Order: sequence, then structure tokens, then C-alpha cells
Amino acid sequence: MADDAAPLLTRRDGAVLTLTLNRPQALNSFTGALHDALIGALNDAAADAGVRCVVITGAGRGFCAGQDLSDPEVAPDLTPGAVPKDIGNLIEARYKPLALRIHTFPVPVVAAVNGVAAGAGANLALNCDIVLAAKSASFIQAFSKIGLIPDCGGSWLLPRLVGRANAMALALLGDKCSAEEAQRIGLIWRCVDDAALAEEAQVLAARLAAMPSKALAETRRAFDHADRMSLDAALSLEGDVQRRLGMSHDYIEGVSAFFAKRAPVFKDR
Repeated sequence: MADDAAPLLTRRDGAVLTLTLNRPQALNSFTGALHDALIGALNDAAADAGVRCVVITGAGRGFCAGQDLSDPEVAPDLTPGAVPKDIGNLIEARYKPLALRIHTFPVPVVAAVNGVAAGAGANLALNCDIVLAAKSASFIQAFSKIGLIPDCGGSWLLPRLVGRANAMALALLGDKCSAEEAQRIGLIWRCVDDAALAEEAQVLAARLAAMPSKALAETRRAFDHADRMSLDAALSLEGDVQRRLGMSHDYIEGVSAFFAKRAPVFKDR
């Protein structure tokens, strides 16, 4: 575990790496330092064959309140006549690489949302493969309240997760969506009692870590492409992926274990 003053804490339990956003005094809102620490830790984990699942959570009472608006990268200069900050540069330099890093990650990424997830913080969670949330947690697409649109992939994620009608209401109104409501409309997988969140997330991560990582990552990729493909093209993609996976150790191991009535030991990544 890193120094408690660090913007990101890391903990390794076997094949599971837990990354804890660690700015609790600011509800773990993003600064340049937190961005750098998170993307650096994800890149390191992607290169570490021993990591087979990653959990992202927050310290204190929040998961992530989105961008810290006092951070020099985005804080507007209120001096009359001052040139506005180009927030597009922040998206290109910070949020786009973060979202793409998660969507191309070689192993599953789980979000354990322990409190409020607002703005880019909400969409950080939604970029993950599976989202668990404490019952007291909430999700807020707060962008419209400051004259912006959903970022960190929110414009792409929301309609795919909950349909256009729900996505538009969440984004335009910017209202708080409780964890229970988020589960009901399909925004997240499920919510659990607050006291059970950390343990449930670790149990889920350990289960995923024992599964065939390459097949799980390819499942994500197939789902991401499916909305932009015809059925014919999706079937062809399935054939291409199955061809590759069928030549892997994990397929042979899975079938061998099935016939031998034993637990498989998956190794591919």
C-alpha cells in the first residue's frame, strides 16, 4: 500500500489489484496528479501477467466527484477579458486515454462505488466491466449544471446502458440517481449493503481472476463493437474470435477440465 498522502492507493491480493482513489477531502475528484497516478497504475497492471482483475474504488465517503474544478488545468480565469481554458485539451490528454485504457484492458475491471459518483467520476465507474455499488451510493451526470456535456465516455456509454430516453433524462436534468434506481434501469449491475461492498467486490474480483482472462476481454470487445455492426458482421467477428480462442491454452484446459470433472486452471491473458 502506498503512502496515505498519495492520490492513489494500491493493494495486491493474489491476482487482484485494488486501486483506491485517495482524495477523500475532495470526494476523490480528479486532479492532474490523480489522473497520472491512475493511468500509471493501470498501465503497470496491464503489463503485469500476475494481475488478473482490477478493482477501482474510492477512499472515504465518495467514489469520485468528477473533475476538481479548482485544478489549474480547468479552473477558469475570472479576470475580465481573460482567455478561456481549452477543456477539450483536458479531454484529449486525460479522460480519453483513461476511458480507452479501461476498454482495452487485458483483464476485467470492477468498479466498487462506495459513495457519490458524479460527472466524470460516474462515467469512470460506468467504463468498468462490472459495477457494484453501496446502497447509499448515487450517480449524477452533473455536466449540464455547469454548461457541459457528459465526458469520460458518458455520451457513448449512457444510451447503450439505459436507452436514449433514460440517458437523455440523466444527462439533461443532472438529477441524482440512487444506486437502487441505477440497478433497476440497468445503469449498473447491482447494489449491496454498504457494509458488504468491499467484501463483495473482492469476492467478485477473485472469481473473475480465476476465469479465462482472454475470453473475458474478447467478450467486452465484441459487445463494444456489436452496436455498430450488422448481425452478419457480428457473426463473422464471433468466428474470428472463436478461431483465435480455440487455439489457446485456456480453451484446451477448459474442455479437459470439463471432461475430467475438475476445476480448470486458466493461464492465458
